[in-house]
Amino acid sequence: MKLGPAVAVAALLAVVTACGSGTTAEGGGGGGKVGIDHPRADSDFWNSYIKYVPQMAGELKVDLMPATNSQNDVAKLVNNVQALIGQGAKVIVMAPQDTGAVANTLQQLENKKIPVVTVDTRPDKGKVYMVVRADNRAYGTKACEFLGEKLGGKGKVVQLQGALSSINGRDRSEAFSECMKTKFPGITVFSEPTEWEGSKAASMLQTRLEQNPDIKGIYMHAGGVHLAPTLQVLKQKGLLVPPTDAKHVFVISNDGIPQEFEAIRKGDIDATVSQPADLYAKYALFYAKAAADGKTFKPGPTDHDSTIIQLPNGLEDQLPAPLVTKDNVDDKSLWGNQVK
Repeated sequence: MKLGPAVAVAALLAVVTACGSGTTAEGGGGGGKVGIDHPRADSDFWNSYIKYVPQMAGELKVDLMPATNSQNDVAKLVNNVQALIGQGAKVIVMAPQDTGAVANTLQQLENKKIPVVTVDTRPDKGKVYMVVRADNRAYGTKACEFLGEKLGGKGKVVQLQGALSSINGRDRSEAFSECMKTKFPGITVFSEPTEWEGSKAASMLQTRLEQNPDIKGIYMHAGGVHLAPTLQVLKQKGLLVPPTDAKHVFVISNDGIPQEFEAIRKGDIDATVSQPADLYAKYALFYAKAAADGKTFKPGPTDHDSTIIQLPNGLEDQLPAPLVTKDNVDDKSLWGNQVK
């Protein structure tokens, strides 16, 4: 799954065509400085991504500026981007958590001819050079199918949603709900928007379990913020028991952090979808460097088990995000097993 930087760059350049106005240089240094804004520092997933960024920048020889962090605040994101531009950024990498509120900023960057690579989230409007993401609708469908089969098509489940202001929250929610309605109509779904906040997830889950003590399944949109509070609530309710116990509540998550893997091994949760934090960092910087060098890409399959798709406002490289259960939780190719 992981490619060496030289191999990855050489292979990807085979599908690259040079823009008429840009350089085609493939050496280090590229066409200018890359500015990057991290979205938050209160999530185990994003903290892992942040650690990968300087490592990947070194491997790919990206001229990376000191990073900013917008702390899940779109106003801070806007200010940080302006500061990066003022410091000479020629390309911006960002991960906007509110995907509808960055349209004006993206328009300003387009006017300045500064390419933008977004990570994990796809802006609703505004031009992007490349979105580095996984298929978030597939996350919701995988979670639905996993819980639907575990519950035998009957019962009640809670969906701890992210923020519905984010395309990720909407994609996961809509796909999960549509799949349940179509494939498992005997299952009742309680959807709770948590805004990607662990405290809200705990409160909402606590209330739902008090009102519906027969809930047998939970889908967490983000293990990085939902895992610890969910396990705490289940423990308080006496429901944190092995899968062999009749009281077990089946839990599936998204992220693929080491803490989720450990919870799967212990039997506290049952599955997660591994978002590739390492590849998010790697290919965000790869595409940023390519943008600085004036290169463009076309829709189609890549050499790294992904597919570039056409969007109304740019392109998206949909990276692989495998389902992880007790059967493959020790797979050493999963980034969550490589974190030290």
